[in-house]
Amino acid sequence: MPEQQLFEYAVIRFVPRVEREEFINIGVILYCKSARFLDTRFSVDRRRIESFCAGIDCDELEKHIASFKGITIGAKDAGPIGKLEPALRFRWLTAWRSTIVQSSRVHPGLTSDPAATLDKLLAQLVG
Repeated sequence: MPEQQLFEYAVIRFVPRVEREEFINIGVILYCKSARFLDTRFSVDRRRIESFCAGIDCDELEKHIASFKGITIGAKDAGPIGKLEPALRFRWLTAWRSTIVQSSRVHPGLTSDPAATLDKLLAQLVG
């Protein structure tokens, strides 16, 4: 059996009206230091989003998601945050914020395959 490694994850949420604190889970970010793994997966159902928040600009939401993903992978166009080491990018992305794309609290776990665990969490928590 492969060795289990500690990982941390947070659920990424779409929060159209932050004052109401209502949200839809749209993704998961997972960080595993020992595996040098940091990635985010998203699943955005436009019909579900539009029924949850009439009039939402899904193209704008997808720009926010693309920015989030760019920081996760350390893309060259991700600005100064994207240049930080993975642990600091994860902490920055999972810090509490009052925007339409937020993360849950960070949760720990053990995995022998961070990418497979990320896919599993996405299926379980986002659908």
